[in-house]
Amino acid sequence: MARVAGVDLPPNKRAEIGLTYIYGVGRARAIDVLGKAGVDGGSKIRDLSEDELNKIRAVLDQQGDIEGDLRKRVQMDIKRLMDIGCYRGLRHRRSLPVRGQRTSTNARTRKGPRKAAVAKKKAPGKK
Repeated sequence: MARVAGVDLPPNKRAEIGLTYIYGVGRARAIDVLGKAGVDGGSKIRDLSEDELNKIRAVLDQQGDIEGDLRKRVQMDIKRLMDIGCYRGLRHRRSLPVRGQRTSTNARTRKGPRKAAVAKKKAPGKK
């Protein structure tokens, strides 16, 4: 099994799809990496030689943040927003949508499941 940047790539996928399993590598970047490494994007991951995998690793290292470094940078950016107290930081802190979406309806992914309304008990009536 091919291992690049600490991620096991699926052996039955094409190279340009398999590289997208790495955090920070999408389709466009995968195609770019394969082009610079001189590897055919249509070949399966299991068919890649160790030399080709080393070329892919070298190109990814040269290009910059992927996997752990990128995750850490994103988390630090969010923490910075929360620390300076800007609007986006407050939205992150309250677990509400950050990019201007409506919240009176929807936003369930960010807000979590609905909290059931608790019915009040009726006061005992006089007869």
